[in-house]
Amino acid sequence: MASWGEAHETRLIGKRIPRLSGADKVSGKAKYTFDINRPGMLYGRILRSRVAHATITAIDLSGAEALSGVKAVIPLIEPGKRLRYEGQEIAAVAAITDDIAKDAVRLIQYEIEELPFVVDVEEAMDESAPQIRDDWHRNQSQPGNDERGNLEAGFAEAAVEVEATYSAPVQTHVCLETHGHVAEWDGDNLTVWASTQAVFGTRRDFAQHFKIPEDKVRIITEHMGGGFGSKFSPGVEGRAAAELSRKAGAPVKLMLTRKDEHLVAGNRPSMTQRVRAGATNDGRLIAYDLRGYGTGGISGGASFTGPYVYEVPNVRTEKFAVAINAGSERAMRAPGHPQGEFAMDSLMDELAEKLGMDPLEFRRINDPSEIRQAEYTLGAKEIGWHRRNEVPGGGKGVKKRGIGMGSGLWGGGGHAGTQARVTIHADGTVEAVTGTQDLGTGIRTVIAIIVAEEFGLQPQDISVKIGDSGPGLPSGGSGGSTTTPSVAPVVKTAATAAKEKLFERIAPQFETEPEDLRAADGKVYAASDPTKSVSWKGAAGHLGMETISGNGAWHDGLSEPGAAGTQFAEVEVDTETGEVKVIKIAAIQDCGLVMNRLTCESQINGGVIMGLGYALLENRIMDPLTGYMINPNLEDYKIVGAMEVPEIKSIAFDTDRKVTGVGEPATIPTAGAIANAVYNAIGVRIRDLPITADKILNALAENAAASG
Repeated sequence: MASWGEAHETRLIGKRIPRLSGADKVSGKAKYTFDINRPGMLYGRILRSRVAHATITAIDLSGAEALSGVKAVIPLIEPGKRLRYEGQEIAAVAAITDDIAKDAVRLIQYEIEELPFVVDVEEAMDESAPQIRDDWHRNQSQPGNDERGNLEAGFAEAAVEVEATYSAPVQTHVCLETHGHVAEWDGDNLTVWASTQAVFGTRRDFAQHFKIPEDKVRIITEHMGGGFGSKFSPGVEGRAAAELSRKAGAPVKLMLTRKDEHLVAGNRPSMTQRVRAGATNDGRLIAYDLRGYGTGGISGGASFTGPYVYEVPNVRTEKFAVAINAGSERAMRAPGHPQGEFAMDSLMDELAEKLGMDPLEFRRINDPSEIRQAEYTLGAKEIGWHRRNEVPGGGKGVKKRGIGMGSGLWGGGGHAGTQARVTIHADGTVEAVTGTQDLGTGIRTVIAIIVAEEFGLQPQDISVKIGDSGPGLPSGGSGGSTTTPSVAPVVKTAATAAKEKLFERIAPQFETEPEDLRAADGKVYAASDPTKSVSWKGAAGHLGMETISGNGAWHDGLSEPGAAGTQFAEVEVDTETGEVKVIKIAAIQDCGLVMNRLTCESQINGGVIMGLGYALLENRIMDPLTGYMINPNLEDYKIVGAMEVPEIKSIAFDTDRKVTGVGEPATIPTAGAIANAVYNAIGVRIRDLPITADKILNALAENAAASG
């Protein structure tokens, strides 16, 4: 049975190994889609709607087609169809320079009949609101309902209750590398350099769109600059690039602008939930009643978790999506969980306060996870939980400090479907090939670590080839934190198979059986007589002109789902300015078997930083009078920069000898932990994200007025 072995026996697995691609990235050698420049390449641009809702009645492309330097113009919508949000695609052009392409877009003429629109969620649910989707009533999806236990009996047993409304705004995708493609046709064969987190899924989508066999499409993703769930398919922009390329007979690069990213590249849906919950005198969460909704723009998918993490026997929930005239949602790092966690962990603190109970102790009573129970102990010690204000807001001075906590849970398991090949060449070089992509998590290095561990080599001795559908070794998309748990077992079995073939070939030279051979420290030797040894290169030399390859197979025992985590936050709030400064985040995250501790901790850091932005900064602002997003840039749409990053203590909590994904779970608990820390600092609760200075100052003023 395949096994990762014991942690104390590994040379590389679980250690801190620098990324193989690090030098290429910092030196600029690494090629992202934006960096691809093909001979004779053209530049693509898209004309987008400047209104929130309209019927398009006519499109005239002739002005753009007549412009010198324009090689192709295509419509992206037919007359008679509706434009349903600002930024929706109308037409696309390809020209010999980007400036000419921009000029050509301005020359496209179109006529519209404007229609009523709505971009406010509460207004969209009103009977008088314009209907956006024909298949929904009052712009609302069919609710998802859940009911278990006896809610009335639960509330009857409760000693305390909390009734509150929690909300969070839409968070847009802000990938550092915008969505984009370089498309090039060679006869009936299409090659696309894509910024994608699903190489083979993107290949399938292009093949289906153009009605050609999948083996006629090649997708290359050498490096990519972030996806977070938004880059699984080519999108309109990818298909437009390929159509322009085919029409022009030349390669076309089409990258979204930063404004485009905010308008059309996806978002995390908003959340509003009205909750009533009760707990018993001994601290048991006993009843939970929720009605909640959110918007994903014109699409559905505005779901969120709740109740979350903690056990509650009596539950009733109703959740639904609300359509507005704005771009569609897309999966975004742990979809639905950050919204639900913020509300649930805020609620837990409010219930604990009503009971006069320590919030940590209240969670311990209601949390069935043994892993998180151990994480609570580590996190409380790391943050100094004993220092928190016993009376929220009880600190002295203008700048008040507080400590809070939050928890999360994610799947992160692997699945079958990845294929991998490990090849040993006669000169001792080793090549590992699979079709997965590295969206920044370091899977390239993880693959090298696994093979090097098996062969007794160093990671830099392994040539890793990923991000290319050409070799025909498929792998799934990088979503759900499933990449490492899906790829690692297959690479492990491929390396094992190649090693066993090598040992069978060279065992006669050692006058022993293949099972007696070992590979370690750059050598191959006989376990029964270690004096019989040869260098790795010498062992491979026995292959002569041949090579040996091992093909990987999925093995159920090497990965598993389930990643429990908790975070503790310390903040400082200036009660005169409302500024919130996060001092420290202690993030304790179940990581299963850690493959590369350096990149694992880096993933935790990144998740925390993204969660911090969700808690304090990010907010898509829509103008109800025009239907426009009024902050589609990186000046007014605030994200975390170097000045906002606090001390982050990332603790990879090793739990077993199976691989678990960690890309998403680390972003879940941050908002709740920060919100609770802010309350502990100032004694006033902010139930609406992001927690901004104006909200704090208004809440403090209202609290002061109420208390006389």
